[in-house]
Amino acid sequence: MYLPCDVQIGLDEARRSAHLKSHRLRVEAGGVSHRILRTWPGGFAIDAADGARLRGLVDLYDGARHLSRGLIVAASESGAERIFDYKRMTDATGGQPSDFVHAPDAPAGLLDGPRRGA
Repeated sequence: MYLPCDVQIGLDEARRSAHLKSHRLRVEAGGVSHRILRTWPGGFAIDAADGARLRGLVDLYDGARHLSRGLIVAASESGAERIFDYKRMTDATGGQPSDFVHAPDAPAGLLDGPRRGA
């Protein structure tokens, strides 16, 4: 089926816009957030029209949930995508690091006993 060039461009833009609205993955660097178009085990791609020249330390999010933090390098640009490769990526644990080992049977917290005269 043949479509006029203007119609095909309009359909491609609409498809891309719908994908971006439904896709929640984003990368954040220096307080600026960019939507991720697609990911794979060694990297990710963002919209080249975004103009982002990301490099170094970034955080990956799925909506508001922090997924991972890592170092990236710009690898290439392919059509409408700017492609980045991971140098190192570490999953976000959500917990605070500590300098000691926690016992597996340690209590989560302590409760005061009943108060007298209350």
